[in-house]
Amino acid sequence: MIAESEVLVVEDEPASLAALRGLLEEHGFRVSEAASVAESLARFDIGRFAAIISKLELPGAPGTDLIGASAAPVLLVTNYPSVRSAIESMKLGAVEYLGKPFDHGELIESLRKALVGSDSQPADGGSQPATIPGMIGRCPEMQELFRRMRKLAGAEAPILINGESGTGKELVARTIHQLGGSPGPFVAVNCAAIAENRIETELFGYPQDAAEASVGLIDSADGGTLFLDEIGELPLTAQGRLVRVLQDGEIRLSGAAPRKINLRLIAATRHELRQRVAEHRFREDLYYRINVMSLRIPPLRERGADTLELARMILRDACQRLQLPRKRFGKNAERAILSHSWPGNVRELENAIERAVLLGEGESIEAGALILEDESSQGGKAPSTDGEAGKPEQKLSLEDYFRQFVFDHQDFMTETELASKLGISRKCLWERRQRFGIPRKKKQPA
Repeated sequence: MIAESEVLVVEDEPASLAALRGLLEEHGFRVSEAASVAESLARFDIGRFAAIISKLELPGAPGTDLIGASAAPVLLVTNYPSVRSAIESMKLGAVEYLGKPFDHGELIESLRKALVGSDSQPADGGSQPATIPGMIGRCPEMQELFRRMRKLAGAEAPILINGESGTGKELVARTIHQLGGSPGPFVAVNCAAIAENRIETELFGYPQDAAEASVGLIDSADGGTLFLDEIGELPLTAQGRLVRVLQDGEIRLSGAAPRKINLRLIAATRHELRQRVAEHRFREDLYYRINVMSLRIPPLRERGADTLELARMILRDACQRLQLPRKRFGKNAERAILSHSWPGNVRELENAIERAVLLGEGESIEAGALILEDESSQGGKAPSTDGEAGKPEQKLSLEDYFRQFVFDHQDFMTETELASKLGISRKCLWERRQRFGIPRKKKQPA
C-alpha cells in the first residue's frame, strides 16, 4: 500500500528535515534520512525505497545524482527555484520540482502520484516498472514497448518492428525470441547487406540435383525465428517467394521436392512500408502478412532521461570491456548527452562514449571528450529514412579520428583549445602527436 511505503529524505538543514519527517509520518509513510548523496549511498540500499525526496543543493554532489541510482521516483526541493533549474532537473528524470517554502498538500499529492505511477506498470500486478533483461527504458514509450514484447513473445504471429537506424531493432527481435522460450535458432538477416543478385540464393537456397537442395537461411531458421532486418530493401522477386513461404509453410525449388518449414517471422524496417506499397516498391500482400502485429521503437531523442541512464550503462560496459578504470560523466557531459538529438540513435551514443573513454583522462568525462557533431546544419531535424541518409556511416578508427580532428582545427585553435575539445590534457595531446606522427603547425613569422 502507498501509505506504508518507505521514503528516503535527503536534506542537510535540520529544521527542514524534521518538518519533512513529521509531514510524511503524519500521512502514514515510513521515513529514512540522510544529509548528503554520499551518506545516502553509503548507509542505505537505495533500491529498497519506494521514493526519494531530496534537496537539490546538498554538500558535495547535488540531489540530481540520486536520479537513476534506483528505480524509485525522485522529487526535488530547492531553496533557489528557477525555470532553467526545473527544466534541467526534469530532463535528468526528476518527477517533481518544488521551491521552498512549498505547500505541504502539494508535496504529498505529488508523492502519491509518483508512487501510483510506479505501481501501475505490468499487467501481472507487479509493483515495479515493466523491465526487459538487457534493455533500459523508463519513458512511457519504452514501457509500452516492453509490455507489448512480453505479450507477443509467446504468440506465433509475424511481427513488424518499426524504428530508425541504430534504435536496436535486432535486440528487440532477439529478446522476443528469448522471452518466448523457443528452443529453435534465431537467424538474423540484414536484407540491405546482401547483394541483390545473391539475396534469393542466401534466403531460399538452390537446387543441387533432383534429389536435394542447398539449405538457405530460411531453412536454417526452421523451428525457430527468422529475423529479416530492413525488409524494405528486399527485391520484389524475393518478396514474391517469401509470400509463398509464409502462405504455404514450405520452400519450393526447381527440380527439388517441396520442404515443409515451421518458423516465426519477425521483420524490421526504417522505412514507411505503406508508402513503398503505394510506390509499387513493396508488395501489398507481403505487407499485410508481416504486419499482423507491430512494434515501434522510439528514437533516442524521444526518450528523455532514458538517454542518460543508457549512457551510464554503456560507459560502465565500455570501461569493463576495455579494461580501464571506472569513469563517470561530468555535469556538462550529462547536459550535452540530454540536449543532443542523436540522429544515429544508440549506435551513435555508443560510438561517442567509447571515443570519450579512449581519449579522456581521469575518472570524469567532460562534454568536450564526447566530440558531438554540430547539429545547427541539420536544423535539429530527424534523420531521413530513405536515400543517402539511410546508408551506413563510414567508421573511423580512433587514430583516424584524432588525425582528422587535429588537422581540421589546428590552424585556428591553440594547443590548449585542441586538448579541451578532445577532452584530454596538453601533455596527452603532445604524446599522441608524437605517437601518431602529427607535428605541431609552425607559427608564421610576424
